[in-house]
Amino acid sequence: MKERIREHALALGFDTVGFCSADPPSTFEALKQWTDKGYHGTMEYMVRHLALRKDPRELLDSARTVVAVTQNYKQVIAHEPGRPRIATYALGRDYHKTLRGRLRSLGRWIEQEQPGAEWRACVDSAPIMKREYANRAGLGWYGKNTCLIDTKRGSWFVIGILLTSLEIRPDKPAKGGCGTCTKCIEACPTQAIVYEQDRWQVDARRCISYLTIEHKGDISQELQGKMGDWTFGCDVCQQVCPFNEQREHQPARAKATTERDFLKLREWPDLKELAQIDQHKWDELTRGSAVRRAGLEGIKRNARINLANLQT
Repeated sequence: MKERIREHALALGFDTVGFCSADPPSTFEALKQWTDKGYHGTMEYMVRHLALRKDPRELLDSARTVVAVTQNYKQVIAHEPGRPRIATYALGRDYHKTLRGRLRSLGRWIEQEQPGAEWRACVDSAPIMKREYANRAGLGWYGKNTCLIDTKRGSWFVIGILLTSLEIRPDKPAKGGCGTCTKCIEACPTQAIVYEQDRWQVDARRCISYLTIEHKGDISQELQGKMGDWTFGCDVCQQVCPFNEQREHQPARAKATTERDFLKLREWPDLKELAQIDQHKWDELTRGSAVRRAGLEGIKRNARINLANLQT
């Protein structure tokens, strides 16, 4: 059954599939320490839903196995000055919709094959320690930038989780490491990657992805100047990662995505227009896009900052 599930998941379009037990996460205390430190910034939902992350059975009480999947989103798009710069994962259709639909298809298929089997699809909106379970399922290891890295595929992928009541033999956890490499730490424009409590962490309060997407309200002058031309999200720590590089005479670890949903690019207005876009145009522009997460006022703020940075 395990291999049939893997085969069906790959047929649905996922790039990698792994299995692990639904035992409670070992990294929960690290997450609590991170929020206690205030590194979550204004993301109060991280604290509000913290207890739910203690055990996947809070989401599905019959959970016995985690089916972890990844979807590659790598694209190389030339950025034009004066236009918004958007993180690669958000260039096409909202990945939450793509992953959630396929995970539900996989869950329904499992239920047909094993009547009575229960399942729950989890993408980012569900409070679950997805990186730990993907690691335990063999799909990647933790980089210093806290991204999950697949030694053979790099880190340009998003993660989905399917909880199921089926008892399935787990895969071996992924192993690997960054060694002495510090490229992501040195390249981070705001020095958001910090080493504390014996591990590398991201202080979200300084992270450009957090500032441009999750943070509401004003951004300090210091950080505004370091945001550069990033309008939604940031890819810097992945762009410099050796596991994502194209090496001479070697195939790239991270290959370009073939996912049609991610390749459906939309035409974004220039920064001047975006800085004063109205609600109606914003709703039309961001329908089915992850960029909607920033909100109208957030994206206008970001565009104004980008324009100011172009002048300096």
